Amino acid sequence: MRGSSPSQPSESSSIHASSHFAAGPPLLRLAIAYFAIYIIWGSTYLALRWALDGIPPLFTMGIRHLTAGIILLGFMAWRGYRPKLGAWWQAAVTGGILFLGGHGLLAWAELHVATGLCSLIIASEPLLMVLLASLMGQEKRVSGRTYGGLAVGMVGIALLFGVGQGENSRLGLFAVMVSALLWTVGAIVGRGMKHGCHVAVFAAMQMLCGGGLLLLVGTFTGERLHPAEVALHSWLGLGYMILFGSIFAFSSYQWLLQVQSAARVAMHCYVNPVVAVFLGWFFAGEAVTARMLTGATIILLSVALVSLPGGATETPAEPLVEA
Repeated sequence: MRGSSPSQPSESSSIHASSHFAAGPPLLRLAIAYFAIYIIWGSTYLALRWALDGIPPLFTMGIRHLTAGIILLGFMAWRGYRPKLGAWWQAAVTGGILFLGGHGLLAWAELHVATGLCSLIIASEPLLMVLLASLMGQEKRVSGRTYGGLAVGMVGIALLFGVGQGENSRLGLFAVMVSALLWTVGAIVGRGMKHGCHVAVFAAMQMLCGGGLLLLVGTFTGERLHPAEVALHSWLGLGYMILFGSIFAFSSYQWLLQVQSAARVAMHCYVNPVVAVFLGWFFAGEAVTARMLTGATIILLSVALVSLPGGATETPAEPLVEA
């Protein structure tokens, strides 16, 4: 939608936004957004595997988010939506927590900790998000069925990924736990901010700030990029993460946090590994065992427990700007 001053909606548009929210977001838009954070984010595990073949971890994440932020911010400016000057500090804080803290620590930790164990620890995010959202008053009530669904999902993850073989760095394990905590904190804090920007604009601002910090820290810690040594599939993997993993999926994630309960949105942490396993089997020839199929089934059950009516109370917050 174009407008001369979309970052400051008129009274009539605000009324329209409130009534639109009260009626609930369109089912098709919800379906597309959940597809983005469930399926597309799950597929970025494989894309990241390809991208890291020649591109250092922090640089991979930094280039991904910085480029996505520039593209998305430019597109939204073309549509007439622009960032507010006073919102940049909020984007810097939450972008730093989410991307430098969450993604940066995780990328480093995966050099020292088995991927399966990383996924198991990251799967604690839904429970952390629900607890933090409740503490901050963003959820009116969380049902016992929701907590039960979260617990069932943890069981499914434990079956899907056994603890990795070999030694795991204690520092790496600690980094993964801090990564999960920081992503949860960044998501919940950003969810409650009154920045006054279109949700996609604020997402772009967060990616710009987080991507810049990742590149800065990567350079400071000695990472270097040699384009001639990067394989074509690495560039393709990086491009996929930029366009779909960041621009499309992260924008959808930010919107869902405004219109859905924390529990439902956070369930992507359970579904993503399932998607990653089956894509790895299909494209990379990785084995799929009966244990994996059992774990995937349990995870889908947990998603149903949380997502069906009555499983999680919706957050009755006003949208920041009509989207």
